[in-house]
Amino acid sequence: MTMKLAFIFPGQGSQSVGMGRSWADQFPVARQTFAEADDHLGFPLSDLCWNGPENDLQLTANTQPALLAAAVAVHRVIHEMGIEPAIVAGHSLGEYSSLVAAGGLEFGDALQLVRRRGEAMQKAVPVGQGSMAAILGLDAAEVQSAVAEAAGDEICVVANYNAPGQIVIAGHAQAVERAIQRCKDRGARRAVLLPVSAPFHSPLMAPARESLTPFLEATDFSDPEVPVVCNIDAVPVTTANQAREALRRQIDGPVRWVESVEWMARQAGTELFLEMGPGKVLTGLNRRIAPEIKTISLSEPEGLVKLQERLGESA
Repeated sequence: MTMKLAFIFPGQGSQSVGMGRSWADQFPVARQTFAEADDHLGFPLSDLCWNGPENDLQLTANTQPALLAAAVAVHRVIHEMGIEPAIVAGHSLGEYSSLVAAGGLEFGDALQLVRRRGEAMQKAVPVGQGSMAAILGLDAAEVQSAVAEAAGDEICVVANYNAPGQIVIAGHAQAVERAIQRCKDRGARRAVLLPVSAPFHSPLMAPARESLTPFLEATDFSDPEVPVVCNIDAVPVTTANQAREALRRQIDGPVRWVESVEWMARQAGTELFLEMGPGKVLTGLNRRIAPEIKTISLSEPEGLVKLQERLGESA
């Protein structure tokens, strides 16, 4: 019996200097993936991923293609091993990686799109005018109430539903500060500003959506070969047009990750999650969302040992 696998792909915040190097060192297909990225973008992205400097890697317009390349490199290794998903999803930027894995978007096209996406998101709001904060230890309804109270004449919304008791808010800087205080007053365990340069996944990103829309419309998408659970609706998209529209809407809409993982766990019958790419952020979130289903991180090739063991047990 074949185990039902869900491949999940990380978003911004999972990057670190050195990411992907161990995969490129061990697997020619991973090395070739980074070389392709360098060619498509016209600068040595691989060197930036592997050697930094960190300040340059953290620039949104660099971070996004870097994470995409690192995630696709891992996926190609897994694909060469004959391991295929029943369903895929990605957190924010990771939705592009998931579409590449599902055959809905060419790697080169995805690189160009996320490079433009990063630039557009960076330009959408002047530095200092917007911010994001992580709220820990409050349920979604409490946080929604707090941001609604705090907004006033400004914008403050839930940007990421990451896990039960772990929510990210975004909006105008002063409104976010007010929301932090209201969340603390409601008993949040922690409420802290995040070191990001813009209020992602909030209505303040509308200019970025408008800027990216013509490029999304000019890019060829294909019907995905497996369902892709999109962030904005937390349900699968199965056509090229649905995939394109979901990417457009997610720029200034919330990441509904809790519901996305729940859909894969319960509706799709997923038996094992594989986190493809740098970091272990999604593995940690999954422990909170669907603790009954194991998630294996493939941030380093050592994760392949756990994967082979798990697949061997189910064979």
